[in-house]
Amino acid sequence: MRTAAETVRDNPALQFSSSFAPVRLYRCFFFHIYVKEINCRRSVKGEDMKKRRWICMFLLLQVLWCSMTGMAVYGMEPDIPVSAVVSGQAQAVSIQAPSAVLMEASTGKLLFEKDADEKRSPASVTKVMTLLLIFDALKAGKIQMTDQVTTSAYAKSMGGSQVFLEEGEVQTVETLIKCIVIASGNDASVAMAEYISGTEEAFVEEMNKRAEGLGMTNTHFSDCCGLTEDPDHLTTARDIALMTRELINCYPEIHNYSTIWMENIVHTTARGDFEFGLSNTNKLIKWYEGATGLKTGSTGKALYCLSGTAERNGLHLIGVVMAAPDFKLRFQGTMKLLDYGFANYSAEKGLPAGKEMGRIPVTKGMKASVSAVVQEEISILLKKDIGGEWETKAELLPAMDAPVAAGEKVVELIYLLHGKEVGRTDLITAEAVEKANINTMLQRMLRQWF
Repeated sequence: MRTAAETVRDNPALQFSSSFAPVRLYRCFFFHIYVKEINCRRSVKGEDMKKRRWICMFLLLQVLWCSMTGMAVYGMEPDIPVSAVVSGQAQAVSIQAPSAVLMEASTGKLLFEKDADEKRSPASVTKVMTLLLIFDALKAGKIQMTDQVTTSAYAKSMGGSQVFLEEGEVQTVETLIKCIVIASGNDASVAMAEYISGTEEAFVEEMNKRAEGLGMTNTHFSDCCGLTEDPDHLTTARDIALMTRELINCYPEIHNYSTIWMENIVHTTARGDFEFGLSNTNKLIKWYEGATGLKTGSTGKALYCLSGTAERNGLHLIGVVMAAPDFKLRFQGTMKLLDYGFANYSAEKGLPAGKEMGRIPVTKGMKASVSAVVQEEISILLKKDIGGEWETKAELLPAMDAPVAAGEKVVELIYLLHGKEVGRTDLITAEAVEKANINTMLQRMLRQWF
């Protein structure tokens, strides 16, 4: 059994800070009961019971000290009303964090930035890339949600935020995803890294390759969970937004997990089965209308970080805050960013996929022409104070030589508002056109002559 000191050391939810506002005594008691019931929900006898009693007494002393000194417990974050941090006005955003970014998810357009390219420690926001590689592996068929993953001694040894996996404990891939997304489990992250790549080191190499492919030029990962003290484990607010965008656009199912507020998992170990409660570290899920995720992070070096996502009326936004001085400002800053975006921008649907935009003559083809259609329906980002209707611009090719493949890119379709680009997609061929044979060519010649 872990000692009280180890429990406090390794779980940020049990640490203290004199910078926080006081909380009511009953909330401290509630937290004590929560920790006791969720993390100690098992049968105990003899010496184990004595140890449990000492831990409970230690926590009770913390509660009493907290109430007398006006100090609050990490994790007992106050219910901040949205109105307290949301102006609803189109004005400059004041963020009490050194780095911040607001990005529209569909287009990747930055709507706000503050020292967006300053390299900083991301803490557990690192896990956005870990989750991206997990879902990449699922898509590729390399792993399945139902796969059984065995926890190694190394994974079990992770400190910081964890779900207290035991060596040899088996959990499904889906359960470990929940542990990573909801509770920010470092042990769960390492277990998945080892399952996918064999070792955490090999997995981290893949993380850095993926980051390079996304254009994250100021990012280098040294571990898969953000617990490292390596000074080279760095990224930026812009790069966090880029990997967050990739995750939510490619795998929107991530929101099935990132919007879970609380859920229990079952530990099955040599000591028996017992439940463990997962509680979402991202308070935006409760505090902010339309919040869909995604990942918090905090260490002594990184301070308080957050990549928050939200959607309203088809507008998907990503708000990133790095190195906020306390957890309240992390959430407040992100809500300010998101509110600025929703107050000042809207999203409209472009032309539907498959819409014909014209026909292109095909030279020496079995068909005389081929239809050029819209490849995909895109979201068009519009600033609310500009007004007007968007237009499209595309210059079709005068002709194409056979053979023509189906889905072949013809030209880019550009969306314009008052002459400025607000979006673009491709026009593609709707069907294949084979090269004409000799018989077909002779018939065409005869028709022309007679």
